[in-house]
Amino acid sequence: MDRKKILVVDDEKLIVKGIRFSLEQDNMQVDCAYDGEEALAYAKKCEYDLVLLDVMLPKLDGFEVCQQIREFSDMPVVMLTAKSEDMDKILGLEYGADDYITKPFNILEVKARIKAIMRRTARKEEIPQSTILVKGTMKIDCEGRRVFIGEREINLTAKEFDVLELLATNPNKVYSRENLLNLVWGNDYPGDARTVDVHIRRLREKVELNPSEPRYVHTKWGVGYYFKG
Repeated sequence: MDRKKILVVDDEKLIVKGIRFSLEQDNMQVDCAYDGEEALAYAKKCEYDLVLLDVMLPKLDGFEVCQQIREFSDMPVVMLTAKSEDMDKILGLEYGADDYITKPFNILEVKARIKAIMRRTARKEEIPQSTILVKGTMKIDCEGRRVFIGEREINLTAKEFDVLELLATNPNKVYSRENLLNLVWGNDYPGDARTVDVHIRRLREKVELNPSEPRYVHTKWGVGYYFKG
């Protein structure tokens, strides 16, 4: 079995040392970075199985690092935050994070979250994907994970793409927020259904000509969301 490669990013060296030791005990290969610029350099050089990324970093903060990673990779990103406010967590998810963990944390929780995300990633890779979906002027390349409106490519985060792909491959089927949360983020995801609303809003802003009058991603009030086929 290939060793999983993890990038741990935090400016507190004792925290990095503890996480690294614990992950290496589980036979994972760990690289460490201590500021945002160093983290980006590592992420551009290597495709990691997961990035564990602190929010408060020197040079570039974790949100900016995550956003830039999403411009070239879908590698899973878990944010570490010392703040407990929900909006900070949701903001991290808007920038393309897959999950978040609030400090102080239990290292066993960190390892459990990492393993859960990697299991979900592995399952998605095993599912055969249809190659191209064409809906009106929208073209979805499922294998390449790219979306085009006409000739213009739309830059989606990993989770925005996952939501769009699920809805588009099941046109006119209404999914509740809880359904989408479980199917896209997984049953063990600790967040709530507001995460779905944030991603739907951001998705509409990117793919709809007029987000308030959507052509593709619709709301069935009191029920959920669907893709108009």
